[in-house]
Amino acid sequence: MSQNRRSFLVALGAGAAALAAGGHTAAAERPPVERKKIKRVGIQLYTLRRQAAADLPGTLAALAKIGYKEIELAGYYDHSAADVRDLLKKNGLTAPSAHIPIEQIESAPDKTFADAKTIGQQWITVPSLPRGLQDTADGWKRVAAQFNAAGKQSKAAGFRFAFHNHNDIVRKTGDVLPIEILMKETDPALVSYEMDIFWAVNGGADPLALLQRYPGRFKMLHVKDGKGPTYDTQTDVGQGSIDFKTIFARAKGIEHYFVESDTAADPLAFAAASYRYLANLDF
Repeated sequence: MSQNRRSFLVALGAGAAALAAGGHTAAAERPPVERKKIKRVGIQLYTLRRQAAADLPGTLAALAKIGYKEIELAGYYDHSAADVRDLLKKNGLTAPSAHIPIEQIESAPDKTFADAKTIGQQWITVPSLPRGLQDTADGWKRVAAQFNAAGKQSKAAGFRFAFHNHNDIVRKTGDVLPIEILMKETDPALVSYEMDIFWAVNGGADPLALLQRYPGRFKMLHVKDGKGPTYDTQTDVGQGSIDFKTIFARAKGIEHYFVESDTAADPLAFAAASYRYLANLDF
């Protein structure tokens, strides 16, 4: 046997002995890559608005059977807050957030907050911009002031306040980029954001760049996919062109993930396919 081969076998044997004795090679010392999964997949009920309007109990039961754990409400579909609370509980669901127009918060705060408390919400989330034109920096500052005021009201009532984007806040109006004004003028202690990933892309923004530019401001995500940037390309989550795995891996501080589609022809089939994708995705 050559000296080189003898030396190699001796080294190999020593390494095996060291492992057997509890030693570690350099490869063994490298920590495993930590992978995460979404623990509680949610869905925005607007996705199944027609089904919910016709049969809210059956719709919630079907979503729970698919595996969803969280519902983001968009109205109560002619049910009382107590009815909604009981239906959620019956199906093992929670509703940590609801989309509530800012005009409702401003005009009927007592009922709005009382209903939210009954249901067990944590978040009061404004789904779209207040009525009126926001085509100047001053106009957007007025919107920010509205959000600060609503956020202060929400906090005093025991809730957190967020705003859900469409494409308008990431598109320039003249020289104004609305999201920059909103982020600068709103108080982080009062106002958070729910990023609708598809609408951000539709508006020409990069979700990863937004997360990096405004760390800690986005607390929830709308997980909406499309085969292209246009509205009519929306598809099952995981079947489009958006790289959710990378977005989720780099996003910090996200508390809730809500699947949504504005256009699904068969919303329950969409919900089932999208849940399967997200429940099995690690990042």
